[in-house]
Amino acid sequence: MKTSKTTSLPWNEALRALQQGRSPLVITHRSPDGDAVGSLLAMGLLLKALGRRPTLACQDPVPTRFHYLPHHQEVVSEVPEGSFDLVISLDCSDRERMGQVYDADRLASLPLLNIDHHVTNLNFGTVNLVVPTAASTTQIIYELVQRLSVPLDVPLATCLLTGLVTDTLAFRTANVTPQVMEIALRLIRAGASLYTIVQRGLVEQPLSALRLLAVGLSRMQVEGHLAWSEVRLADREATGYQGDSDAGLVGRLISAEEIRIAAVFKEVKDGRVEISMRAAPGYDVSGVALRLGGGGHPAAAGCTLNGSLEAAKARVLPLLRAALAEQEDGRHSEH
Repeated sequence: MKTSKTTSLPWNEALRALQQGRSPLVITHRSPDGDAVGSLLAMGLLLKALGRRPTLACQDPVPTRFHYLPHHQEVVSEVPEGSFDLVISLDCSDRERMGQVYDADRLASLPLLNIDHHVTNLNFGTVNLVVPTAASTTQIIYELVQRLSVPLDVPLATCLLTGLVTDTLAFRTANVTPQVMEIALRLIRAGASLYTIVQRGLVEQPLSALRLLAVGLSRMQVEGHLAWSEVRLADREATGYQGDSDAGLVGRLISAEEIRIAAVFKEVKDGRVEISMRAAPGYDVSGVALRLGGGGHPAAAGCTLNGSLEAAKARVLPLLRAALAEQEDGRHSEH
């Protein structure tokens, strides 16, 4: 990651933490995506190569679409008893994103290595290796692999490429640089299958996902350049969809050429609503997400709110309208 900020990043402190921790607890965010799972498993392989004994944890199960990844069955949702000497947070913009597997009463006294690429990261770690210019968290881990001279084998390359491919939507996002493509090529040469990762990580879906997507599209609301929809608990039960995501609904909304900002409000079991936001190139939803206690990137961000779907929409939609109006005014003034 050859940026002007590279020299100020705490690479040495991060490397020292990885080398000193003998029994690290590695955590990625709840409702894990490809970068979260790829980062978690890649870090596990990196630590094992260094002779460490990592425990890999995530509040929610690894989605079945990522079961092609090596050692996915080693990820636990309940942290076992044990004496850890380091916590590593991956792809989490704040401490709460780690969910219930981060027990502050038990773990707060331990050093925390925070590795992430979200521009909204709150720098909550003892060491904060936060690289917003990276296309994925696995890109940062790739750099750690290089600096530690750990050889790239097929399992490690597959985990690293999964994060890079899924977070860039198969290299279609604005943050894809020549360096990203060079890293991808090295990972493919090391044995990672680009076809498998794209097919399993981005393309294939069960029929139940298509049924859920149809329900969500039928509820689409459009107001100028803003679009939104919702997914209710009853919808997942009626369609048989077992996943935690919106089945790609928010991505379909933002794909409309007339839409600049899109949001999906997803009801979850514990009386909360997860909001996924997307922005067209040149627009930014990260500020709204951060204001609501969430985070993410300018083009893709989210948050979780307590309460009903209607309450969530009443709180979030005015903020999205205001953000859209402000950004459109700014674009007009530039011209």
